[in-house]
Amino acid sequence: MGARCSKISLCWWPSNIRSNHRYSSDIDDGDKNEMDFLPEFTEYSLDQLRAATSGFSSDNLVSEHGEKAPNVVYKGKLGDGRWIAVKRFNKLAWPDSRQFLEESRAVGQLRNERLANLIGCCYQGEERLLVAEFMPNETLSKHLFHWETQPMKWAMRLRVALYLAQALEYCSSRGRALYHDLNAYRILFDQDGNPRLSCFGLMKNSRDGKSYSTNLAFTPPEYLRTGRVTSESVIYSFGTLLLDLLSGKHIPPSHALDLIKGKNFLMLMDSCLEGHFSNDDGTELVRLASRCLQYEPRERPNAKSLVTALTPLQKETGAPSYVLMGISHGSSSSKQIVQLTPLGDASSRRDLTAIHEILEKVGYKDDEGVANELSFQMWTNQIQETMNSKKHGDAAFRAKDFSTAIDCYTQFIDGGTMISPTVYARRCLCYLMNDMPQEALGDAMQAQSASPEWSTAFYLQAAALFSLGMDNDAQESLKDGTSMDARKHRN
Repeated sequence: MGARCSKISLCWWPSNIRSNHRYSSDIDDGDKNEMDFLPEFTEYSLDQLRAATSGFSSDNLVSEHGEKAPNVVYKGKLGDGRWIAVKRFNKLAWPDSRQFLEESRAVGQLRNERLANLIGCCYQGEERLLVAEFMPNETLSKHLFHWETQPMKWAMRLRVALYLAQALEYCSSRGRALYHDLNAYRILFDQDGNPRLSCFGLMKNSRDGKSYSTNLAFTPPEYLRTGRVTSESVIYSFGTLLLDLLSGKHIPPSHALDLIKGKNFLMLMDSCLEGHFSNDDGTELVRLASRCLQYEPRERPNAKSLVTALTPLQKETGAPSYVLMGISHGSSSSKQIVQLTPLGDASSRRDLTAIHEILEKVGYKDDEGVANELSFQMWTNQIQETMNSKKHGDAAFRAKDFSTAIDCYTQFIDGGTMISPTVYARRCLCYLMNDMPQEALGDAMQAQSASPEWSTAFYLQAAALFSLGMDNDAQESLKDGTSMDARKHRN
């Protein structure tokens, strides 16, 4: 036919699609998850860190980098080009320099891709500084509570929960406890958009380390009784963070538990998530939060069981975090994703309502130039019935009666008198609306066959592939559509 072949064959489907994540849920396998490319823990001089931060310039202060005043954090750049985060303690936090060094070295032995790893320290005179990997994409607080362009997607919220649980399990397996409460300021996002736990909270210090929120509503009950932080206290904090992810706001645990007891699960959910998650998944996460917030510490789950519970809930496992987050990335592919047309963007987000609005607005103008040779006999005997099927299909499509639209468009297509890429595109969306992604992919490919340089066909293929869990192939289809739009714009 001369049409460009799609990368996907309609007669072949993988039976076990695997995630391309490097991290295994089994984090007890020795060093395979250790980040060997990071340098060994280093004792930096004050001059080195002063140079890296331009003299601790206020211009390099990092807001919301997991810590608040008086222990401020600076962004810096070492002589080898490595970006770092430098936490500068107040003078009274670590009066014993030897204790500071020992504690820093102990935390610095940890290496994991779920942590913003500690790579060095400095103790000189009254200065006490920690040096960690720099996380360029801000904090969970920013993306969850103070978003500007889009709310955090359900799939990304689930990923944050799992990655944090994996970080806690890793630390627990290395005998390292968290000495701070978990909160949205301590979850940072790296250059790939992956969430990481700030290592600063792993530093144990009687004057600075055992800090919990001054808001008593969010403090573990046993900490209020004894003033001591335990591993179970951290799980309680994890529960409050699950509430943050569910609701999109900082909701007091007592209020949340009252809603849970009354089975008002949906009252906890962020209104921005409406229609983007299943009730079963939402209920499961609510139940997990409830278990973490149990009054008696021994009744809370441990980190390993959190990982076990969260792993099967994951969605869109093949999609890179920066795509789910809607943030820019250094690779060429991400630049293409950022430059998607409205239809490409809607397809990448699987926003079927937006796709419907766009297809309805465009109409049939993209069918111009598609050859439809009809004999006089076909015109006189069949075309009227065929065109009526299309007319009824369009009316149903406009009214969002997608099941009727499928029936009418099928009559038009089976009539065989005309070939319309737009009809295939519209029936493709109707199939997606009816949770029939494989049929939708078939129609998107038929649209491509009828009009090989039509970007809409590739964008709809992407939407169908995302629904089938074939995220890598979907990204390729997005690239193809973007390239076609770029060529069309140049011409």
